[in-house]
Amino acid sequence: MKRAMFGKAGLAAFLASLAAACAPPAPPEAPAGVESAASGWSRPPEIQAVQRASSSLIFTGAAEPGARVVLRSDSGAAYAAAADERGRFEIRMTAPAGDLWLRPETQIGQDSAPSPDRLLIVAGGQGPIAILRSGGPTRRLDRAPALGAVDSDSRMRLASGRAAGRAPVLVQAAGEAVRVTPDAQGRWSLMLRSADGPGEIQAGGARFDWPGDASRGPAPRVERAGQGWRVAWTGADGARQSTWLPDAA
Repeated sequence: MKRAMFGKAGLAAFLASLAAACAPPAPPEAPAGVESAASGWSRPPEIQAVQRASSSLIFTGAAEPGARVVLRSDSGAAYAAAADERGRFEIRMTAPAGDLWLRPETQIGQDSAPSPDRLLIVAGGQGPIAILRSGGPTRRLDRAPALGAVDSDSRMRLASGRAAGRAPVLVQAAGEAVRVTPDAQGRWSLMLRSADGPGEIQAGGARFDWPGDASRGPAPRVERAGQGWRVAWTGADGARQSTWLPDAA
């Protein structure tokens, strides 16, 4: 559930800027009883979880039943698996040596549906594993702390995380405190006031020192910043984005 420290207008502006920085949004869900393939489009897959098994990473999620799900890197390397009759899939890959960006994609026959989201594996899976969202908060797949991510564009900040239940989470930043109620999956997000530099954020009773936005330079890039990892990346239109991923709990 999204809450704003400074009103709905600010949230709308920030989400609009994030959406503009990324690829177009995914197609809407198909109406009940109507197959998407018959409508001429395919639904992008959703990566829901990751597990580590020895030197491998196992990604699971949901897609259209029978679809081929692909995780494709910018270099062209791909990891794929077929979704079962319930739409569930499991993709196994050897953990990369360093950082790896992947784009989820669904393939049905000659049709393909790339996801607007990006999957980022930091330090071969020893660091965060996260979905950088198009027009929304970053979603951590690894064992993240109470504050999972802070997305920013040098003007506004969007904090997000995951709680164990539905109890409200107290978030404090820039001299303000707000209780935000998680959704059914325990996920929450909250607009924060802009900041000129580093500052403390409290979430779920824990304290985090946000190191500030990434400096100008090559993108995408991943770097250590305070007690976490900072990601500098750009959207489809070249807009700069910065995401801070606190170290795992």
